[in-house]
Amino acid sequence: LVQLVESGGGSVQAGGSLRLSCAGSGYIYWSYLGWFRQAPGKEREGVAAIDIDGTITYAESVKGRFTISRDNAKNILYLQMNSLKSEDTAMYFCAHSYTETMNGGPWADLRDFGSWGQGTQVTVSS
Repeated sequence: LVQLVESGGGSVQAGGSLRLSCAGSGYIYWSYLGWFRQAPGKEREGVAAIDIDGTITYAESVKGRFTISRDNAKNILYLQMNSLKSEDTAMYFCAHSYTETMNGGPWADLRDFGSWGQGTQVTVSS
C-alpha cells in the first residue's frame, strides 16, 4: 500500500520561501511523482512532477520559483518554493503514479496518479 505524508506547509509573507516534503512508503517502483495544489473553489492543478528517468515538468506559473527534487535513499520528495506569491496559497498534495506514459503531460489526467497524500496547507499573505 502506497502511503504519502506531506509536511512543511505554513504561513509566509509574499516573497518568502517554504520547502515541502513528502515521505513515501509501501512502494519500490514508480513512474511519476508529483506535487499538486488546490485552492478553495478551484480544481486541483499540477505544480511539478518528476518521472523515473529524471525528466521534470513544471507548471508555467511556478517555473523559475519552485524546484522539485527527490532523495532516493530516504524516499522523500521535496518541493522548494521561493518568491512565493499570494496566488500560491493552496493545499499542496504529493502523488504517486505507476502509469508509464502520460499523453499530454503528467497532469493531463489526474487519475493517472493512484495514490495521494493528505496535503499540507500553504498560505501566502501579501
